[in-house]
Amino acid sequence: MSTIHMHQTTTSTPGQFLAALIDFGPSRSKVFGNSAGNYLKVHCRGPSDADVTEGSGGVWERLHYDWSDPNRVVMKTTDSNIWGGRSSHVYTFTRRTDGTTDVNAVVIREGKNLKGRALGFVLGTVGKPVLERAFKNTIKAIETRNKQEAEGSVPFWT
Repeated sequence: MSTIHMHQTTTSTPGQFLAALIDFGPSRSKVFGNSAGNYLKVHCRGPSDADVTEGSGGVWERLHYDWSDPNRVVMKTTDSNIWGGRSSHVYTFTRRTDGTTDVNAVVIREGKNLKGRALGFVLGTVGKPVLERAFKNTIKAIETRNKQEAEGSVPFWT
């Protein structure tokens, strides 16, 4: 099992980051690179939770999203072709006095088969920079979205 901790500071508010995180529209992959459109399926969505399948590159997982606390989003893996056990993602948002937001992400990967255990090991060791780069790209994409919306232009993924 691998546990990966990531941190970034963003100009986005917790609400803006949350809005992007729970936007399951067809262009989701432009913000979250590991959520390809052909894998994306929203099974159900409520006011503070959703059941969604997403993935890319032959790896998929069904996640239960819970955003009942607007400063913390918990995404638990309920099914996957390679992840099981305690696999999850947790995003925590902390507003700073300078107007920025600290975003902490914890990704737990527990493989349920040989491929999952091998990929989990790689992600927890040499693969962490790949996840960190994807996390930074997500932060930048959300900031771009927010800037475009503030200027009254159409978001880049529509």
